[in-house]
Amino acid sequence: MAEGADIVGRLARGSLFQRLLGPKRKPLRLTAVPRDHVEGDRRLGRALLGGTLVWGAEQIDLVDFDFARIDMASPAGRRLSTFAWLRDLSAASSREQGARIGEALAGRWLIAHGTRPDAAWAPELWGERLLFWTAYAPYILSSRDSGYRSALLNTLARGARHLDAQADRARPGLDRITAWAGLVTAALTLQGGLPRVARAESGLMRALAQGQFEDGGLMSRHPQEQALLVDRLGLVRSAYFAAKQQIPDGLENAAAAALAALHGVSMGDGALSSWQGGNPGSPTAMAALIEGCGMRARPLREARGWGYQRMGALGTVVVLDAAPPPLTAMTASGSASTLAFEMSDGTQRLIVNCGGPGLAKSVMPHSLVEALRSSAAHSTLILDDSNSTAIQPDGPLGRGVSDVIIDRNEDNDASRIRASHDGYLRRYGMLHERQMSLGNDGKELSGVDRLTPKGRRKIKGELPFAIRFHLAPGVEPTPTADGMGAILRSEGAPPWNFRCHGAPLTIEESLHVTGRGEPNPTQQLVINGEVSRLGVEIGWQLRRSS
Repeated sequence: MAEGADIVGRLARGSLFQRLLGPKRKPLRLTAVPRDHVEGDRRLGRALLGGTLVWGAEQIDLVDFDFARIDMASPAGRRLSTFAWLRDLSAASSREQGARIGEALAGRWLIAHGTRPDAAWAPELWGERLLFWTAYAPYILSSRDSGYRSALLNTLARGARHLDAQADRARPGLDRITAWAGLVTAALTLQGGLPRVARAESGLMRALAQGQFEDGGLMSRHPQEQALLVDRLGLVRSAYFAAKQQIPDGLENAAAAALAALHGVSMGDGALSSWQGGNPGSPTAMAALIEGCGMRARPLREARGWGYQRMGALGTVVVLDAAPPPLTAMTASGSASTLAFEMSDGTQRLIVNCGGPGLAKSVMPHSLVEALRSSAAHSTLILDDSNSTAIQPDGPLGRGVSDVIIDRNEDNDASRIRASHDGYLRRYGMLHERQMSLGNDGKELSGVDRLTPKGRRKIKGELPFAIRFHLAPGVEPTPTADGMGAILRSEGAPPWNFRCHGAPLTIEESLHVTGRGEPNPTQQLVINGEVSRLGVEIGWQLRRSS
């Protein structure tokens, strides 16, 4: 305890709060304090109690850290500056214990960034900061130092005024939604703010219309960002409840749709499928978000804009990417994953995509991170070892898939999806079509991949293709004697038999990025063949043995 008190004392040194106060400022107060029902990560909270902020592969020693030098380009630096870590701190400490650290760090932030706008005043950072400052006010506003309390509340009000003018300058999508969400929350909870709620609501609804598809998914098509969207909207809803104000129907509908879209890309273990450079994340964190967000929704099965088609039957879950990649304006980590899929049996993942570092800093080299965006890092067909959508050397996506045609039907026997994309049409004159059928007993997934000629461009001779099925860690493949199949064994599910026809099957090395952003060696099934100008058709089947 003495050591903890010493750390807190060192964190709080040099706090000259009074210089942040303008002359004759009337003290402000919060008229409502939203409740955050999402439980934080106790492991991260205990690290904060020890004086360290841990986020992904990064660590920040808070004891001697100069808050004026926060790297806003770093995910850990941004998290420190937004105070989202207060949720983790509250999960690992009493209010009294957590308030000592929360107020010490808030005071140091005020000294470094509270006097004038700088990089820490980016609209999306202020939006997130307002969400967590208001929800965790007892952890940063319990001090008896009236100068400190006035400094923080006046800075909060200045941040809200800043957002009122700057929110629409945030990047469209999650950042802009976050900025306006923070402003709505400030208007609902800060003394004298209610007359400004309508304007803030209008901005939030406009940001949602610009960044969210009608089916609820973000236009970045990034599942981990989708989880943050649900979190942001859940905190805004809590602010309405705390202020005893009516939630607009449009906002309530957008929040429910966002949750349904998030459920649509979750697998049987409760964590996410890996798309657009993301990874599964933490099943515990996902469960806490779903439980604490205050909303309920069924998984979105047939998404058009969001683009992820979901099939499920008696514990078997399949998620298929059936849309073009996201626009570069919406994400910097878009991937060439069209018509890839993931599959799980109960809590056991079977077929996966390789994934990526997600929203935290990666321990992987940049070259590997970029390679993980390729079509070959996803469970789909690859023609001539090229991406279905080009990935330019400087990072953005280039030409490729612009149109995905999909047909889906359900009956008493199975769920069936037939989808095609034009990513190989311009270069090779070929359409890729994938047909999948999941039996209603969940025991069999059958598929067909076709390359069909279309247009004037024709293949000269033959070109190689590969259909890849990346296996989840812990799934061990045993090849069959005829070279056309494999038995997939795992601890979490009965064996699954894989069979293909039309080309031989090989087993190769692969990797899968864990929920902590770490690469994990695994294997993949690969159907290799060649296609002529006439096209090709390859069939395959996954069948559970019991």
